[in-house]
Amino acid sequence: MIQHAPFARQALCRFYRAAALACALTAGTFLAAQSVDPDLSLGALPAVVPESITSRAVPDQRVRQYVTAQRVVWKSGAVDGEEMLLEAPLGQTSTAEMTKGFHMKKLPGEECAILLDLGTEIHGGIRLEARTLVPADESLGKIVRVRVRFGESADEAMASVGEKGAVNEHSIRDMVVSVPWLGQIEFGESAFRFVRLDLVDDGAEIWFDSVRAVFVYRPLEQPGSFRCSDQRLNDIWRTCAYTQFLTMQGYIFEGAKRDRLVWYGDFHPQSSTTLAVFGAPKVLRDTLGDYARAVWPLPKWMNTMPNYSLWWTISVSDLFRYSGDKRWLAEQADYLRGLFKQLKGSIAEDGHASFKAPFLDWPTNDKPAALDAGTHALFAVALDRFAEIADQLGDAAWKKEAQDLAAKVRSYHPNNVGNKQAASLLLIAGIDAADSPNIDVVARNGGEGFSTFYGFYMLEALALGGQKQLALDVIRQYWGAMLDVGATTFWEDFDLKWLENAGRVDELTAPGQESLHGDRGAYCYIGLRHSLCHGWSSGPAAWTTAHILGVTPAEPGYKSFRFEPFLGDLDWAEGDVPTPYGPIHVRLEKAADGSIKSSVEAPDGVVQAK
Repeated sequence: MIQHAPFARQALCRFYRAAALACALTAGTFLAAQSVDPDLSLGALPAVVPESITSRAVPDQRVRQYVTAQRVVWKSGAVDGEEMLLEAPLGQTSTAEMTKGFHMKKLPGEECAILLDLGTEIHGGIRLEARTLVPADESLGKIVRVRVRFGESADEAMASVGEKGAVNEHSIRDMVVSVPWLGQIEFGESAFRFVRLDLVDDGAEIWFDSVRAVFVYRPLEQPGSFRCSDQRLNDIWRTCAYTQFLTMQGYIFEGAKRDRLVWYGDFHPQSSTTLAVFGAPKVLRDTLGDYARAVWPLPKWMNTMPNYSLWWTISVSDLFRYSGDKRWLAEQADYLRGLFKQLKGSIAEDGHASFKAPFLDWPTNDKPAALDAGTHALFAVALDRFAEIADQLGDAAWKKEAQDLAAKVRSYHPNNVGNKQAASLLLIAGIDAADSPNIDVVARNGGEGFSTFYGFYMLEALALGGQKQLALDVIRQYWGAMLDVGATTFWEDFDLKWLENAGRVDELTAPGQESLHGDRGAYCYIGLRHSLCHGWSSGPAAWTTAHILGVTPAEPGYKSFRFEPFLGDLDWAEGDVPTPYGPIHVRLEKAADGSIKSSVEAPDGVVQAK
């Protein structure tokens, strides 16, 4: 039975600012003591600011928090007082004599360094604040040079550029900065959990007031949530949501360290998780809308990759399914019509849809038959979405043409060649029946052969094929394995085989072991170049909402919703599913006889489909 909860109660209980702070910073609070005005309107400019500035000023949509270190991992040389770095500082240096402090002194020919752990990966930079210092003889002014290295893993923070694939690409993670006397410096914008500081020049000495990370993020509301009887699944859901949160900066980019670019194929798991956790914030609409059309005007393909234009269409359709915003859809209409005409040229008379240079994911990039089968399936899904969009725009002729082309594409049956990616897309597209033996290709060996990107579609295929329990087991096995070795965000790629004789990412690799970050990886993510915070890996959060809580839109804008919950081996589950009217709250409990008791609270204006 559906109960309609008052919106005020929902707003009080389920909406809150800066959601990821509560969502995934499980290691404890990062917030340092500092004078903060809680009534300050972020980004507001007072009247004293000249018009010459206000007329040209563009506010940053993000906010900042200062983060103290959780622990000292390692130190070398003349370093003392490091326990101070774990305490909340005042946040303002002074000329008062220091009674205690973090002190570093670079003796000739010796290393002077420290490695700090924030406890959880963040997006942002670092702030160094010095009380007293002794410059090196050759210094220009009263400064001390400090080398700073960020790392998503402990090993990465210890590495120089070029070592085991470590790079300064897209964001700078290895740099030398000058720290002034009685002053401070802030710099860097990347994703990291670990930071190493080295004094550069012999004879330099410095006493720090504080060393803090600067957490930069969008203060988003989080109407979506999930909890269940299995804490491992709870941790995975939160980590998926937090991983995606860190990629939602100026626009929604792929990786918070690397690539920091908007890739519209990789984007679909990100947009799916965003809708399940954060609803449809402006940053999602802008990334899929104005930015996409401005950067990749027709006849260009999105990111110059034709498959990515198919994925973009699917993501646009998903956003409209959630929001029901016809004005936003109409803004995309001319581009969508042009793209549809452009895509028609890639469908042969026999229904075979293909591109000259298709791309699914890196593990299939050297498998032409799998690439062809997956691309063909993706065409069928995108054509269905074009038909939906045409219907919403009131274009009956376009709708029929899209439906006819979708049927034509489905008349051609490529072979999945035993490839999990291709088999998953063929099942999702309905080209292979959900109860066909091809589901066994996806189910084969559980989490082996999964990828963090296309793993989302493998989970979807397993659900369609009646294998939801196996999908749950794979989520625990595959994504859970990253948590087991210290991950606090999910990665660009992962293979269960990587765990053999490998250390943890939150510790320095011990002698006799291989580095899980530095000695693993493939394709474009070899070694320390590998991103450990990649939005495309967040798919299980969206999957959990759709298949455990079982809520999906039946009409655009969630005017009605489908409710098909699944508990599997769980004793209970509950959560909130975002809608434009407020969240739908679901509670599922398993009775002693195995039956499922469910309750659903929906906001006014939302009904369950018959």
